[in-house]
Amino acid sequence: MIIALWIINIILAFVFLAAGVTKLARTPQALADSGMTWATDTSTDAVKAIGAVEVLGALGLFLPLATGIAPVLAPIAAIGLVLAMVGAIIVHLKRAENFMVPVVLLVIAAVSAILGFINL
Repeated sequence: MIIALWIINIILAFVFLAAGVTKLARTPQALADSGMTWATDTSTDAVKAIGAVEVLGALGLFLPLATGIAPVLAPIAAIGLVLAMVGAIIVHLKRAENFMVPVVLLVIAAVSAILGFINL
């Protein structure tokens, strides 16, 4: 099961790292122009904070397992990303937008957390 955990965590880390860096590097208007329309109704600081949470979550999925230092942090990071996706789903539901991407990421992050705790 450790191989499945690594595969899931690498994919999740890549997705959340890319999403987080995008939110950190671009303005809310640029994000809205690329399809993230929620960003125009959210403060710049909040958008940057969401990006930082996603980057830290991505690093938390990978680094503890890769270094062997506090590997319990990997499933905890996955739980944090589950909570972030719950927030994303709520925002998308309120805006009557498609919320399937955060649902899929939530499910995959939950599987990562479960596998991570099983493999401790």
